[in-house]
Amino acid sequence: MVKKRAKSNESSLIGRIEQIAWRPTAVLPVSVGDDAAIWRPRTGYQAILSCDWFLEGTHFLAAQHPPESVGWKCLTRAISDVAAMGGVPRCFLLSLALPSTRTGAWLQGFLNGLSKASRALKCPIAGGDTTRRQEILINITVVGQCRSGSAVLRSGARPGDAIFVSGRLGEAQYGLQLLRSGKKKLSFRDRRLRKHLYPRPRLAIGAALAQNRLATAMMDLSDGLSSDLARLCAASGVGARIAAQQLPTVRMAERDQKGFDAAELALHGGDDYELLFTVAKRNLARIPKSIGNVALTQIGVIAAQKKVLLVLRNKAVVELRNLGWDPFRS
Repeated sequence: MVKKRAKSNESSLIGRIEQIAWRPTAVLPVSVGDDAAIWRPRTGYQAILSCDWFLEGTHFLAAQHPPESVGWKCLTRAISDVAAMGGVPRCFLLSLALPSTRTGAWLQGFLNGLSKASRALKCPIAGGDTTRRQEILINITVVGQCRSGSAVLRSGARPGDAIFVSGRLGEAQYGLQLLRSGKKKLSFRDRRLRKHLYPRPRLAIGAALAQNRLATAMMDLSDGLSSDLARLCAASGVGARIAAQQLPTVRMAERDQKGFDAAELALHGGDDYELLFTVAKRNLARIPKSIGNVALTQIGVIAAQKKVLLVLRNKAVVELRNLGWDPFRS
């Protein structure tokens, strides 16, 4: 039996992408299929714009990561930036470059994952661009919105504010290291890989903190706590003091405990897409233990001295080294 070769011209590729698009709505009266989309923000809201690269060889390996995970993750990580400002996503643009060898089953798996994320997060595709290239390059631009004046920035932390994180830290890095270890063939359904392959942006948490004006500063944890906390402090002109003992670390399988350091994963592991936020003393009693079954944990306090300090389990205090993800670090 001779298999028919799938069409690989640009028009057919765009047609396949259009199949995951929603029908026109009040928010997107004109979207995929025209030269540009038309987006209508709601009255009393302001727009949030964010874009994010997802590159083969840097952020994923096409031979190791399932294409459905690549489709899911490229959108959810971009939407995480909207969650970090207390907003909700409304639509996104997809710019996609890929070789002709990836226009068959790989592309279909990618679009399946992208479609699932789009629907789960109520964020339809509004358009984008496609081209051919030797390696896969993905760029997502997300349009979000929040109530006017309610966006939470990185620059609002003040000395005395408590520092919180959502969820458990280091889970995504744990999954990535397991995937890279090559010691044993892992099923992509292995729960230890879940956060690395299929992260969830903390939209409900970000929205609740913003709408109730509980967070003084906020950002998502994409590059690791040691990198991102330093960025939040720099934006606010402050320092921080966190306690190793208070970090919500990954719950490891017993067979993995000798090969991984949970505290190191929590401090420096990237790709968690949890929220890092600060809360004024007067509002501490209003912070719940969890939102939507995701725990909120206080890990330290904002300080006036412009250093990020770590209190170790033996009570020694050291300056926290920035060892999170940095694509330009040699």
